[in-house]
Amino acid sequence: MSDNADIAAEERRSGLQVIRKVMPYLWPEGETAIRTRVVLALAALVLAKVATVATPLFYKAAVDALEPTGDGQSTVYLLTAGAVGFVIAYGMMRLLGVGFNQLRDAIFARVGQRALRQLALETFTHIHALSLRYHLTRKTGGLSRIIERGVKGVDFLLRFLLFSIGPLALELIMVGAILFFVFGFSYLLVVAITIGLYIAFTFKVTEWRVRVRRRMNEKDTDANQKAIDSLLNFETVKYFSAEEREATRYDVSMQGYESAALTTSYSLSFLNFGQSLIITTGLVIMMGMAAVGVQNGTLTVGDFVMVNAYMIQITMPLNFLGTVYREIRQALVDMSEMFNLLEQPPEVTDKPGAPALQVTGGEIRFDDVSFSYDPERRILNHLNLTVGAGETVAVVGASGSGKSTIGRLLFRFYDVNDGRLLIDGQDVRDVTQTSLRAQIGVVPQDTVLFNDTIGYNIAYGRDGASEADVIEAAKAAQIHDFISGLPEGYDTKVGERGLKLSGGEKQRVGIARTILKNPPILLLDEATSALDSETEAGILGSLKAMGQGRSVITIAHRLSTVVDSDRIYVLDRGEVIETGTHAELLAADGRYATMWHRQQAEEDDAAPPLTVA
Repeated sequence: MSDNADIAAEERRSGLQVIRKVMPYLWPEGETAIRTRVVLALAALVLAKVATVATPLFYKAAVDALEPTGDGQSTVYLLTAGAVGFVIAYGMMRLLGVGFNQLRDAIFARVGQRALRQLALETFTHIHALSLRYHLTRKTGGLSRIIERGVKGVDFLLRFLLFSIGPLALELIMVGAILFFVFGFSYLLVVAITIGLYIAFTFKVTEWRVRVRRRMNEKDTDANQKAIDSLLNFETVKYFSAEEREATRYDVSMQGYESAALTTSYSLSFLNFGQSLIITTGLVIMMGMAAVGVQNGTLTVGDFVMVNAYMIQITMPLNFLGTVYREIRQALVDMSEMFNLLEQPPEVTDKPGAPALQVTGGEIRFDDVSFSYDPERRILNHLNLTVGAGETVAVVGASGSGKSTIGRLLFRFYDVNDGRLLIDGQDVRDVTQTSLRAQIGVVPQDTVLFNDTIGYNIAYGRDGASEADVIEAAKAAQIHDFISGLPEGYDTKVGERGLKLSGGEKQRVGIARTILKNPPILLLDEATSALDSETEAGILGSLKAMGQGRSVITIAHRLSTVVDSDRIYVLDRGEVIETGTHAELLAADGRYATMWHRQQAEEDDAAPPLTVA
């Protein structure tokens, strides 16, 4: 029990923190128009409650007016006319109550939607600002669920906390005051006890239901993550005929969700019955007291119906109290997860007042650089590597030697642990990330495309690129003829992550995108790994032409693609063990020469045998 109490106390503290974080979006600094809307919405809310609470008074007056006090046709006429007037006033008050409520919603709509948009944009922007390390470990399905539930939670909190809990409290105070001054303390006491028991029972049961709901959400997130992960790996599932296995994994999560959902449903029935029992008991006691008063002559029939009207009137919002409280608690939990995401600090940040990178020649220098993703395993060890202005330098080595890490450090997805990474003498940690990445183009080994058209994906290389620019880049990447042969041409959809295109086609789109960017520094990370030999020869020619006058780092596994490089660095366990031109390294007969001869032998073995006619 103490654990549950500690969890509940922690959630209350967390809930208050979330509310404090949301308040600036409701009352933003310097936003006079938004603040005015909030004030007007609250004014409309108060007027709506005044009209609602006054309605039973006119109902009582109409009933009392129908009670005859003498004989004669004129008396009946006057009584009837008075009753009709009070009925019309009763109808007008009901209409005003509804009208002011709708006016309140209309005024506040812009405030709520602005807050939602601002929070959603802030979350989206922050996620893009988080480090590559975070994104490599995230679960996309679970992350999307957190954002989705968090934004919905904001909408619910703004609407119900401001327009349900607050108005309900105001209405109860006003009704309590009327009952006290019109009927006396005993009626107020019965109402207070009834509402107190109702709220205590509702909150107690709802606390239990919130814990069940949390388990249900955990299972929902888990099932959603498994579903998205399975769909993203659709081809892998097919390769291993694992459809049934995936369905079983998904069903296990859904089974847990089903169990928690059933408990939620059963507990809701218990909550509703308990609420009805408490309210009905209070209503019967109040009506009994009023009936005795009518019999004693201390109350009128109008008073009797007014007591009934007030009890029914406060019952309606109270019936939703459990649901509203539960949803507010859940919204606070969901928003807490989203705010925790917003508080996740970016690993790589710009220094205050950092200037933009100024590229004059494009010289790149790794000066005694050491780096590790994990303190237990060093990836780069005192690396010294230089790419002169306009030079093409290749980095080769076995898998795990640190080749790809060089590219990630160049883009500043991570900061070096020791040493310096300089571009034209400027430490990349001292300039803005945006300006750094604007000066570097990359063709990665695995090109990932947006689920949009081919034209959109190529044009992504330069914001505002014209159609002619896109076509020119596609021609340089030797993919224009392929695109032109498609029924929809450049408007062809590529599918999620570009799955409708082959690996070679995706890579050529990636090359065209980088050609369009036209950066002074190029990073080619296994840029032709998915291409056949004939296409590779053409692409290498395009890349070579593109590299003229630019600084190029080529990360390669196939050594045949780097023989023309100005300098080749051979890496082993994060250290440079050999450097030189292709001819110099072959003459040295070291690691590079061994790798070269092995690859040549493999290519000879893979070549088709000659046939004699």
